Amino acid sequence: MDSFEINKIVAAILMVALLIIGIGKLSDVIFHVEKPETPGYAVDVEQAIVTTAQSSSETMEEKVDLAALMAMGDLAVGEKVFKKCAACHSIVKGGKNNIGPALYNVVGRQIGSVSDYKYSKALSEYDKAWTFEELNGYLIKPAKWIKGTKMAFAGLRKEKDRASVILYLNQNSDNPLPLP
Repeated sequence: MDSFEINKIVAAILMVALLIIGIGKLSDVIFHVEKPETPGYAVDVEQAIVTTAQSSSETMEEKVDLAALMAMGDLAVGEKVFKKCAACHSIVKGGKNNIGPALYNVVGRQIGSVSDYKYSKALSEYDKAWTFEELNGYLIKPAKWIKGTKMAFAGLRKEKDRASVILYLNQNSDNPLPLP
């Protein structure tokens, strides 16, 4: 290939680049759109933050009626929903730890207390027991309830599902706790 052929190839590439740039500039002139000086709507950021803070504080202040919540539960539904948990947790007496700790006797047990399981730092330092309230809050969204937990579970949004799983966990115990 001689230099004349190379020059034709380079000229063709440059011509295409100039044509693309030229068409872009020409379309900007033909279809010129002026941006408005003020946006179509203004977002009041401070108001949105205050509203969100108020709504979250209202939900935190609302106590969950555990008696009503637990009345919604059903052991058969709990066993069915627990299958999502069974991928990582064992529920049988004397069961081994899997990805997550064994959950037999979990209701009433101190959080992060299974001796042969390596908990995240957040769960190890969380100085509470697995009560009905704690389980309910944790099962809604674990990462939000105890920040820093390594449990990557989306949570159970339906109250009936959470109540049923809590009933099922309570039932799988040597001494099930009395329901609220």
